[in-house]
Formats: sequence, structure tokens, C-alpha cells
Amino acid sequence: MLMRTDPFRELDRLAQQFMGTTGTWSRPSSMPMDAYREGDTFVIAVDLPGVTADAIEIDVERNTLSIKAERRPLAHADDVQVTVSERPLGVFSRQVMLGDSLDAENVQAHYDAGVLTLRIPIAERAKPRKIAVTAPDSGQKLITS
Repeated sequence: MLMRTDPFRELDRLAQQFMGTTGTWSRPSSMPMDAYREGDTFVIAVDLPGVTADAIEIDVERNTLSIKAERRPLAHADDVQVTVSERPLGVFSRQVMLGDSLDAENVQAHYDAGVLTLRIPIAERAKPRKIAVTAPDSGQKLITS
């Protein structure tokens, strides 16, 4: 269904192995996501807190789904003095490789409460189907599943 490509994942794994850590150190993801199948639809949910819907771009080229989002700084009055600013700002992007079993032509996107939800239908050609079997000895058709 989905092929995840993250060029730093293997590097993180090697660094964890070398440093002897057990998952306590890893590169934080600025766009964490969940992906799962729900019936005949594949769902991807991406956390984008603090991003407005007009700052999100989604493109599909061949079997690559690209998500780009920009978290902009909050507008402050002139007399405001920022003490701490830890939330990352700027443009974030993520690419997801879609398998051939997904219908990339009919992706639907919905953004609510800081979560971008993409729904990708399973392609008709990937759905299970019955095949009729005929025997040369008889004119009867046998149906197998």
C-alpha cells in the first residue's frame, strides 16, 4: 500500500546502534503521521498544528505524494517581547511513496484542528475478484474465490 521513504531513518537506526541507545534518541519529525487502511480507503493523518489550511500544498506526481506546509510566526503587537520561542517555524515537507494498489487520481484532503487527513481509495484493479474456471471436459463453469 504505502512505501515510506525517509533518508534519515537508516542513519538514525545506525546512530542508535552505534551509541547503544534503545530509541531514546531520534530525529524529531516536524510532520508526524499515521497511515492505515479503513475498508476500501487508505488514510494518512498528518499533524500540522499552527498551520493554516491555505499554507498547505499537496501534489501527486506518479506514485509520489508530496505535502508541503508553512508554519508562520504569530503576529505580535509592537509592545510584545517574546521570552521563549521553541516551536519551529518555516516550510516543512514530506513525501510518501504510494503503492500501485492505490488510486492516486482520487486523493481527498481535509484539514481540521491541526490534522491533515488524506483519503486515498484502493484501486479497482487491486481489489479481490472472483475468477471463473472452466473445464474442457464439461460445459460447466466452476467459480473459485
